[in-house]
Amino acid sequence: MSFYQNLLHTIEPKLFLYLKKYGYTKDTFKSDFISSISVAIVALPLSLAIAIASNLPPERGIFTAIVAGFLISFLGGSKHQIGGPTAAFIVTVALVAMKHGYDGLVLATLMAGGMLIIFSFLKAGELIKFIPYPVITGFTSGIALLIVFSQLKDFFGLPIVDLPPDFIDKFSLYLTNIDQFNAFALILSLFSLFVLIFLKIYFKKIPAFILVIVLATLLVYLLHIPVDTIESRFGAMPSSLPFPTLPEFSFDKMRAVFPDAITIAVLAGIESLLSAVIADSMTRSKHKSNTELFAQGVANIGSSIFGGLPATGAIARTATNIKSGAVSPISGMLHAVWLLLFILLLSPLIGKVPLATLSAILILVAWNMAEIKHFKEILKTPKGDIAVLLVTFLLTVLVDLNFAIQVGISLASILFINSMMKSVKIKSHNDNEENDDPDSITKKIVPLDVEVYEVQGPLFFGIVENFIDTFLNSNKSTKVFILRLRYVPMIDAAGLHAIEIVYDALREKNSHLVLSGVNKKLDRYLKSTHLDLKIGKENIVDHIDKALIRASELKNS
Repeated sequence: MSFYQNLLHTIEPKLFLYLKKYGYTKDTFKSDFISSISVAIVALPLSLAIAIASNLPPERGIFTAIVAGFLISFLGGSKHQIGGPTAAFIVTVALVAMKHGYDGLVLATLMAGGMLIIFSFLKAGELIKFIPYPVITGFTSGIALLIVFSQLKDFFGLPIVDLPPDFIDKFSLYLTNIDQFNAFALILSLFSLFVLIFLKIYFKKIPAFILVIVLATLLVYLLHIPVDTIESRFGAMPSSLPFPTLPEFSFDKMRAVFPDAITIAVLAGIESLLSAVIADSMTRSKHKSNTELFAQGVANIGSSIFGGLPATGAIARTATNIKSGAVSPISGMLHAVWLLLFILLLSPLIGKVPLATLSAILILVAWNMAEIKHFKEILKTPKGDIAVLLVTFLLTVLVDLNFAIQVGISLASILFINSMMKSVKIKSHNDNEENDDPDSITKKIVPLDVEVYEVQGPLFFGIVENFIDTFLNSNKSTKVFILRLRYVPMIDAAGLHAIEIVYDALREKNSHLVLSGVNKKLDRYLKSTHLDLKIGKENIVDHIDKALIRASELKNS
C-alpha cells in the first residue's frame, strides 16, 4: 500500500464505509431521523449550559454543536459518535479565555485541531489508550468537582460578578457571600434537580433536560420569578450562525497559547476515543481511532472559525443516539441540522431559560462524569495507583489541568518503571532451580571457572546499575562469564552500553564474556553499535550449548 493509499485509508470516514457496504434506505433514514431529534433535544440545553459555565456567551455552545457536531459525524471514525462541547472542557476553556481572551481561545482551538490532524497521520489513536486509568479517573473527577463549584453561583443565585479561577479563592468567596443567596433561584435549582433525578430514575425515555427547561422557563415567565435568565445576563440570542472569521496570528500569541492547545488536543483525543469505545461496547461495532482523531481536528478548526468552542465526542449524547435507534452517522449530521433550526426559529424562547436550571443540569452532568464508583475502586488497588489517582485529582482541583496530567502520567511512568525493575531478575547458575526447561542450566555441565548469568526481563535503563554491579562484584578467579539473553524481550541503548561496560570491566580482569540466546533483533542491535566486533562474533551465540563449548575453548586457551 502506497503512502497516499495508506493516508486515504486512515482518514476514510465511517460514513463512507457504511454507505459502500449497506447503502441507505427509507427505513434507515427514518431511524436516523427520529434519533437525531432526541439527540438534538439533549444537546440544546447542554450546549447552552457548557458555554455559560465556561464564562462565554451561550450561543457559542450551540455554534459548536452545529458545526463540530456535523463535521465529527460526517468525517468521523465511529458510526454513532455525537460531537460538540462537553463538560470536560469547561475548566480549560474558562481559564484559556480568561488568560488570553476569546481570540486566544480560538487560536488555541485552531492549533489543537491541527495537532489532532497530525496525531491521526502519525496513527496516535492507538497510543492514547496507554494513558493510565488512574490519571484519567483523577482528572475527570477533578474536573467534575470544579464544574460543580463553578455552578454554585447560579444554583444559589449569589450576587457575584466575577468568579476567581482558583478553587480555594472561589470557595472563600462563596463562604463570604452565601448569606446573600436568592431564595427563588435556590428553590428553582432544587426543583430542577429533583425533576431531573426523578425522570432519570422512573421515566428514562423522557428527554429530561429539555422537559425541565420547558417547565422551569414557563414557571419563571408565568409567575414572574425574579431570577437571572440567558437573556437578562447575555442579551438576545442570535438567530443564525456567524460569518466565519480567523483570529489574528502572531508567533508570540501562538507561543503563549501553545500549552493550552496541547491540553485541548489531548482532552479532545481522550474524550472522543473513550466515547467511541463506549459506543462500540453498546453496539458491538469497531471504530477507526485515527479517523476519529482526524475528524476531531477538522471539527475543532471548523468550530473555532464559526465562533464556537473546543469540541469532542460527547458520551451522554452518543449514548442517547444509540438508545434512540440511530443506524448511521447521518443521525449525528441531522442532529446538527435540528440545532441550526432551533436557533433560526426559537432563539427568542431560548433566551428565556433560567440560569438556575442550567446550573442544576450541569451539576447532574458533573455528578455523572465524576466516576465516584471507579474512584472508590481505585482506592482499593495497589498504593502506586492510589497515589497517581489522588495526585492527579488534587493537582487538577488545586493547581492546573495541564500540570495535573503531566505529573500524573510522569508519576505513573516512574511507578511502572519501578515495578518493571523489580520484575527483572538476574540469576547466577548457582541460583537456578530445577524445572521442566530442557535448556535449564541445572541440566548442563558448567566447567570450572565459568559463571553463567541469566537476565529474565527487559534489559533497560532501569536495571543497568544492578546488572553492572552483578559482574563487577563477581569472583575474580572466574575466567569466562556467560550471559544468557534468551528471556530478554527488549533492550535499549542503556542496556547495550551496560553490556559494553561489563565487557570492558571483565577484560581488565583477564576474563571473557560470551553472550548466549541472542535473537535476531538483539543481534541486529549488536551489529549496528559494532558491539559484535568488540566482543567478538565467535563469542555471540544463539544457544547455551554453543556458549558452554565456547567457554571451554576460552578457558583452555
